[in-house]
Amino acid sequence: MSGAVTLLRAPTTNPATRPELTDALRASVEAKSATALALLRAAVDEFGAAGELTFANSFGAEDMVLTDLILRENLPIEIFSLDTGRLPAETYALIGDVEKRYATRLKVFFPQSDAVETFVRTHGMNAFYDSVELRKACCFVRKVEPLRRALAGKKAWVTGLRAAQSTTRSGLPLREFDEGNGLVKLNPLSDWSETEVWAYIRLHDVPYNALHDQFYPSIGCAPCTRAIAVGEDVRAGRWWWEDPASKECGLHVKKG
Repeated sequence: MSGAVTLLRAPTTNPATRPELTDALRASVEAKSATALALLRAAVDEFGAAGELTFANSFGAEDMVLTDLILRENLPIEIFSLDTGRLPAETYALIGDVEKRYATRLKVFFPQSDAVETFVRTHGMNAFYDSVELRKACCFVRKVEPLRRALAGKKAWVTGLRAAQSTTRSGLPLREFDEGNGLVKLNPLSDWSETEVWAYIRLHDVPYNALHDQFYPSIGCAPCTRAIAVGEDVRAGRWWWEDPASKECGLHVKKG
């Protein structure tokens, strides 16, 4: 299966990334930013002193909001990212932009090379297109196992998940216990809308992935991500050949 698609649409630049900054929208973003900051500061008080708090940054729009909140407010929260080895060039460019903009160096975790080699030799370079099981196996090697190393020794982690992103994330709380990883999971943007995320980015001139302007609302590995058509669900471009109910990589799946 090829990842290339041809989509027909009228606009040439994604209007979702440029919402009209009305007074009501500004007020909503300001209020929700204050709530998110309060949650992050409370987490620092609870977990930060011992270095037991970390933020998983995948460089999506939501994660850029949290990156800006954390670094602009100088919160002592570790920021890490997972480099699967198959990220789009635009994501790598954004990593460089973030490090320059905020004068920081991000912590990056990579998959175990022997595990990647074994998967590819056994199943093929693009075996993830062949079945959900193989796709999830690839995600495990490239994402889940590195995440476990990143979370080792931590007691809480921050994510940029939003409840409205997909059917698998409905009812997402601001704080929960992550049974799969055995630690507290904080979702400060759980109740944010996509419009509010982009309003924050515009209001604070936050850097973001150039692919968002090309109708990529959700960005993962290059072979598993495509642009979406106007009106499609924001997660429609991720693993588009699968049923929506299975569209998780394993990083945020609850036990059972």
